[in-house]
Amino acid sequence: MRVRSKFIVVEGLEGSGKSSAVKKIADILRQKYGLVDLIITRDPGGTLLSESLRNLIKKGVNDELITDHAELLMFYAARVQLIEQVIKPSLSKNIWVISDRYDLSSHAYQGGGRAIDVMLLKALRNLVIKNFQPDLTFYLDVSPIVGLSRIFIRDTSLDRIERESLDFFNRVRSCYRLMASKNHRIITIDAHQTLQDVHKEIFIYLKKWLMVQGA
Repeated sequence: MRVRSKFIVVEGLEGSGKSSAVKKIADILRQKYGLVDLIITRDPGGTLLSESLRNLIKKGVNDELITDHAELLMFYAARVQLIEQVIKPSLSKNIWVISDRYDLSSHAYQGGGRAIDVMLLKALRNLVIKNFQPDLTFYLDVSPIVGLSRIFIRDTSLDRIERESLDFFNRVRSCYRLMASKNHRIITIDAHQTLQDVHKEIFIYLKKWLMVQGA
């Protein structure tokens, strides 16, 4: 593909189908566009340090309460490590990057869900990652009841965040939807559909976007 490497992100609540969407995007780029230089990663995660922080965020440490701001800072520590150690070096080598979550998650979960002040979130983002943003984001929109029911069917051992209340996830979803409506780089997909239909929509939007990019 003659288009310069891009950074693509998939966002959404638990049970929205993010992981399968990430794999589908990679398959489309490889099979339909002959893209060989491509990596898949996740946020938080993607490096040894970031994966360790992911484990702390999801499992906690014994019975110690993780404060909202400590959680937020761990997310950003994991994120900046991923950016500097994986994403930026890959893009500089013309390797495409597809990530399961990125910075939008912090604004939805810690901003919307935890009600952390939006000015603090913006200041932290500007300080840590500056203006480094994805070229394209797919937001898979699903109601918390549907998303969490999918998670529970698959695995009853929920992590620390998955055990939050429906009110929490409703706030997260509302924040996601608001941010998606204001950003032309975010494509909203109805994730209540079958997985096959979700993937069809992703393919359609991705194809249109790549045409604009000159692919």
